[in-house]
Amino acid sequence: MTLKEIKELLQAEVIVGKNCLDEEIMFAGGSDLMSDVLAFGKPGLLLLTGLSNAQSVRTANIIETKAIMYVRGKKPDKAGIALAREKGIPLLSTKHMMYTACGLLFSHGLPGVSGLSSKK
Repeated sequence: MTLKEIKELLQAEVIVGKNCLDEEIMFAGGSDLMSDVLAFGKPGLLLLTGLSNAQSVRTANIIETKAIMYVRGKKPDKAGIALAREKGIPLLSTKHMMYTACGLLFSHGLPGVSGLSSKK
């Protein structure tokens, strides 16, 4: 599923990275706890989170996230936006709650991180 398809499905706004919408997203994961993201995240992840400060972008950069989708209409602070631009991480925002956003992605065929690890 491309980032553009995800944007349309979740009726999201692109904050940073309009030129990255053709990126292929293979799996997603949602968390507001960046320690969980560090523990269970994988390179290429679409991170769904409500944590809208620069720490979410720093964490995403460490695990080589493909993009961040902020839920509940949240948007990152100026420091987060600047860091995302610097690191080339697309940022989007959806008004959906985390549960709904993850459910929509899963029901349209995008697996979660745990779904991938159980197949190995």
